[in-house]
Amino acid sequence: MADSIMAMATATAGTATPGATAVGRPASSYAAHDPSKPPVKRQIVCFSFYKVMPEWRRLPAEEKAAHKQAFSDVLAKWNKPGEFLSLTYSTVGTRGDVDMCIWSIGYAVEELNRMRSELMATPLGGYLNSPHNFLAMTKRSQYQIDREDESEGEGRGAIRPGGQKYIFIYPFWKTRPWYLLPATERKRLMDEHIRIGLLYPRVKINTTYSFGIDDQEFVVAFETNFPDDFLDLVQQLRETEISMYTLQDTPIFSCVRLPAAEMLDRLG
Repeated sequence: MADSIMAMATATAGTATPGATAVGRPASSYAAHDPSKPPVKRQIVCFSFYKVMPEWRRLPAEEKAAHKQAFSDVLAKWNKPGEFLSLTYSTVGTRGDVDMCIWSIGYAVEELNRMRSELMATPLGGYLNSPHNFLAMTKRSQYQIDREDESEGEGRGAIRPGGQKYIFIYPFWKTRPWYLLPATERKRLMDEHIRIGLLYPRVKINTTYSFGIDDQEFVVAFETNFPDDFLDLVQQLRETEISMYTLQDTPIFSCVRLPAAEMLDRLG
């Protein structure tokens, strides 16, 4: 569905190194870290999707309430300003294979591992399956986007979730021929996508990178209060030339942002 919308801020080529080498391979756009500048502190990002077992819904109301409270307590314990944050979303009614999503943002895989372990150790955790889980990291975009980036001072190594009601999340893969294009050609194709993306300012993109740490290459999450804007953006981007270099951009998750207690109450 979402083709390569992530082209607004992601992808894989650069603007700093145009042209190709003499043998036809693309010039690299990935430079080594500049020792004169402090290293960027990248974030670890994880989208975990859970499905509650039918047996849980048949438990007495009092028992389910206790399970929800214990689960919420772990989420609250791990919300540490500036260190570790989790946002909660309901997918009841929007997906058949998952009921909720927990989007966690931190700075260490170890912390993420411990937090998820504590969630699964709760009574509710014993009734949960996790059909989908996407791990990624933040990284500075290789493309120049002609608008101010709120994390520019951090080298775009930070995700700052907004307060939007809806989020649309999916993993993303480019085709191998994309990576063999000259940097100038990739930039030309990306420029069109960026131009279209800027026509939809009410849709906020969060692009994260998964090369080598998970199956997908990217995970993208679009926050908005206006789902119709996102639908129109996706449809318009399907007509761009770069869409031919999309290998896969499914499954897609349409999520409703809710406080943890309300999200859990919608489980039943």
